[in-house]
Amino acid sequence: MTSAPAARLALVGNRADHVPAHPRLQALAPQLPVEVVWVPTQDVTADDLLAEYDGIWVIPGSPYASKDGALRAIRYARENSVPYLGTCGGFQHALIEYCRNVLHIADADDVQYDPDAATPLIVPLVCSLKGETAPLHLAAGSRIAEAFGRDGEVEVTYHCSYGLNPEFDDLIAASDLVISAYDDQKAPRAVELREHPFFVATLFQPELSSTPQDIHPLIHAFTQAMLAHARN
Repeated sequence: MTSAPAARLALVGNRADHVPAHPRLQALAPQLPVEVVWVPTQDVTADDLLAEYDGIWVIPGSPYASKDGALRAIRYARENSVPYLGTCGGFQHALIEYCRNVLHIADADDVQYDPDAATPLIVPLVCSLKGETAPLHLAAGSRIAEAFGRDGEVEVTYHCSYGLNPEFDDLIAASDLVISAYDDQKAPRAVELREHPFFVATLFQPELSSTPQDIHPLIHAFTQAMLAHARN
């Protein structure tokens, strides 16, 4: 008899087979050392539900059925030292949550929800990155570099068309939400939170370059942080 996984992971998003990450996540789930539960964004209406999990991953697929549900999940992870991974939409919404609740920019938003947003934090990329593999430059000493086991340049896979508005790069860079990876044009492609056990959000999608036999090192680092959280 096999023992139950020692930690539970909430995959927060709205599952749809046309989103490339979702079938890949479904295939990866049995190989992860944690129990994986899909949690629709519209179900995240109270912190009590989130307290059942040792890790929160806000997955690709925005705009979500409930933006508020995604933001609540991110805020809960940030404020309660719960390991967090956000990919694509989870990166975009981590920026929105932080700007709204830490930097007090209450109307920070994604133009996918509101094309006339007063503070358009998330906007279309100059060049779409759907299905693209591209270089990524890791900040020395960052958690993401630790997960990759190296500083410098790596190759990553994207499937996205929206990112951080360049007008807000300096604002984020001056905050505790560290920009920990860039593309060739110095555009932010990953952030992580200082003084948090594991809070990493990436515009690239490590799930797309994973197989059940070869889990991406960032996902491995995330699940290890979850197991440490469960032990505590």
